[in-house]
Amino acid sequence: MKLLKHANVYTPAPLGKRDVLIEGERILRIAEEITGYDELPDVDVYDLSGKTLVPAYIDLHVHITGGGGEQGPASRVPESSLSTFFKNGITTVVGLLGTDGITRSLENLVAKARALTEEGMTVYTLTSSYGYPPTTLTGSVERDIVLIPPMIGVKVAVSDHRSSNPGGAELIALATAARRAGLLSGTPGLVTMHMGSGKAKLDPIFYVLDHSDVPAKNLLPTHMLRSPELIDAGVELVKRGGYIDCTAGSDEVAVKEDARKLFDLLHREGVNPDHVSLSSDAYGSQPRFNDAGECVGLTYASPKYLHKTIRALVRMGMPLEQALKLLTTTPATLLAQDGRKGCIAAGADADLLVLDEELEIDSLFARGQLALWQKELRMKGRFEE
Repeated sequence: MKLLKHANVYTPAPLGKRDVLIEGERILRIAEEITGYDELPDVDVYDLSGKTLVPAYIDLHVHITGGGGEQGPASRVPESSLSTFFKNGITTVVGLLGTDGITRSLENLVAKARALTEEGMTVYTLTSSYGYPPTTLTGSVERDIVLIPPMIGVKVAVSDHRSSNPGGAELIALATAARRAGLLSGTPGLVTMHMGSGKAKLDPIFYVLDHSDVPAKNLLPTHMLRSPELIDAGVELVKRGGYIDCTAGSDEVAVKEDARKLFDLLHREGVNPDHVSLSSDAYGSQPRFNDAGECVGLTYASPKYLHKTIRALVRMGMPLEQALKLLTTTPATLLAQDGRKGCIAAGADADLLVLDEELEIDSLFARGQLALWQKELRMKGRFEE
């Protein structure tokens, strides 16, 4: 067991000074003071001395096996590492493929997800990648989601010059298959849609809502800060009960710019902030294309910009509890993990992040295990140095 003492707890709602007792992978108890455990031989006590304790982060969009490739094989991005996630406060991710669904295989994606989970994280995956019809392991989206445990949904690219440009009718078929599979498997049956800067914007998604009974919650467009027009379309989707996912900036300048866009979006009239999430697109390529469609620059995203975005939002005046929802309760809802992930509550997974007085990442517990203590890594991947 582990006992965390004197923590300033955000659940993410502010709870005040509390002690938190962990048994195994779950939170057993939260109280103003928990006594009687300090002297027991099998209880590790951690005095947080008033530091802030929040739910660890959930990242809904990570290229765990690496992305890239838009400038040839040498531009493929390296795979993710356990320690990088832990250093940046992330304990739960959704792994997916990107532009390259050929040399980056679903087989490798599933194996990587299982490896990270064995090492201490919680990792889900999406089947297929950019293209339509979808590429699967078992022959269908439904079978992948029902029969392969890490699978919780499907990935597709929409309104992007690299995509297959699926229309509304095709998205209805895809979303219906994912929805049905989700019901059968007890997973969210999520359709995550990479949104490019194409002219159609969210029109195919609105077509699904207007011409089918697929719930809006099953449709998650991402990269929604890409353009003012896409932001406006996202606002309309949220007003109609849908959810949108925004991507953190990929460098120090972009973080500030995108945090401001996100701040303004969350304060638009009629926007329910609980229907907006934030993700990193970590290890995914960040290509720059000229007007002729030629790739003229390439870098890749890092998980570290998630927490930097949270701090930027707080500096802009957003309450910490509201900023935290972007990476905790809202992703948990989309993953159908309310009450277990993205919160601090009795019975929830003990995924806990400690922030210091400057809201810098200090320590981390992943599924009850100490992964980072006072900025020193305590858990690494098997082959990390």
